[in-house]
Amino acid sequence: MQVLICGAGQVGYSIARYLSNESTDVTLVDLSEELIAKALDSLDVRGVVGHASYPTVLAQAGAADADMIIAVTQSDEVNMVACQVAHSLFNITTKIARIRQSAYSDPKWSNMFTRDHMPIDLIISPEQEVARAIRRRLEVPGAFDIIPMGGGAVSIVGVRCVEDTPILDTPLNKLDPLFPDLAITVLFIERNGEKIVPKGDEILLVGDEVYLALATEHLKRGLAVFGHEETEGRRVLIVGGGNIGSHLGQLLEEERPDVRVKLIELDKNQAKRAAQNLSKTVVLHGDALDPDILTEASVSQTETIVAVSNDDEVNILVSLLAKRHGCQRAVTLVNKRGYGNLISQLGIEAIVNPRAITVSHILQFVRQGLVRSVHTLAEGVGEVIEVEAMETSGIVGKTLSAAKISKGIRLGMIVRGDSLISPRGDTVIEPHDRVVLFATADTVKKVEKLFTVSLEFF
Repeated sequence: MQVLICGAGQVGYSIARYLSNESTDVTLVDLSEELIAKALDSLDVRGVVGHASYPTVLAQAGAADADMIIAVTQSDEVNMVACQVAHSLFNITTKIARIRQSAYSDPKWSNMFTRDHMPIDLIISPEQEVARAIRRRLEVPGAFDIIPMGGGAVSIVGVRCVEDTPILDTPLNKLDPLFPDLAITVLFIERNGEKIVPKGDEILLVGDEVYLALATEHLKRGLAVFGHEETEGRRVLIVGGGNIGSHLGQLLEEERPDVRVKLIELDKNQAKRAAQNLSKTVVLHGDALDPDILTEASVSQTETIVAVSNDDEVNILVSLLAKRHGCQRAVTLVNKRGYGNLISQLGIEAIVNPRAITVSHILQFVRQGLVRSVHTLAEGVGEVIEVEAMETSGIVGKTLSAAKISKGIRLGMIVRGDSLISPRGDTVIEPHDRVVLFATADTVKKVEKLFTVSLEFF
């Protein structure tokens, strides 16, 4: 399988890293010689320096033999034209484009992106995806991450173990006897930078960041087991009135009219546009790092600050400043790699990584067929995958204790019709079961063998 990726920035590089690890023939195209050189030094890919929408550049990149193009340059227009050229001149089957401007994604213009006009099979709008992810985290304030799977019946939740966590120092295999009617599976633990796929005798310690799988209907009870019983905030302060901030404000106005929202934006014109798009949100023009502006925004009475400006450092600083003024929780957008561990140590509850959200959405589309959903975790250390078991799958008809499951794979939940099953040693996988699992980056390909399903393309 041959894939062209247009744009070698953070998103393009991350996608190339995932696909190249799965024995896919990947070619990166970018105007920056530096970005292409970096990719060639660290990844098993080809690289072409040039304008991604030029036919000559795409031809040089091997478009004539490509099966898919993923256009994620910084320009919406370049991404759209690259897909059009890929379709019209090279007959590339599958075309994915990142399109940020909301003017292109208005539902009334949806007919534009059809085979007869501009043939794009999947449009990624990162700002909208990020806004939805933040909205989910606001609903569950005790979690630093939440991912719906199994048609929404299963939740993958990231929580931090605190001193009040009742199950500290308790072996994970004792959770079932302690909470027999509450099925919880701990999938992954990050402890002081160490990545752990836990066994049954693993215990939890203060400061552990844990990803767990549980039934969505038991979400609140599950969080209470980990010492988190925070209530959903009714007063939210958004910092940044760009696409993400505006989308989030609109979501809160539409879905949670009981939540009072204020928004701070530094750029005057951007603030005006945000005020025009938001009917119930109070929009303030000013510097969120200015204590007077924070006071005007009533930050001391605010329960959650959501910092989504286009500057990582500003987001981090304003989150810390707001908490010092009395704000209870902070959700902070961070693009740069390497800030994660530092931020959690500073007391910021939730970090939002647009790159990881965008990459997950693209991988979910790329891995079609029996792979229902894919989400990357912890800066690419692994993935949560929802996969359907085939009748010919080697894992079907055996107890899990008898199946040869790699140490890097941890099964979290089984969706069987309308029922949810927490996997245990004597559990038997049946055909068409949908299994939610975690796999480390080096074991993702072993999921293919386990379920007799290709994780690449169908």
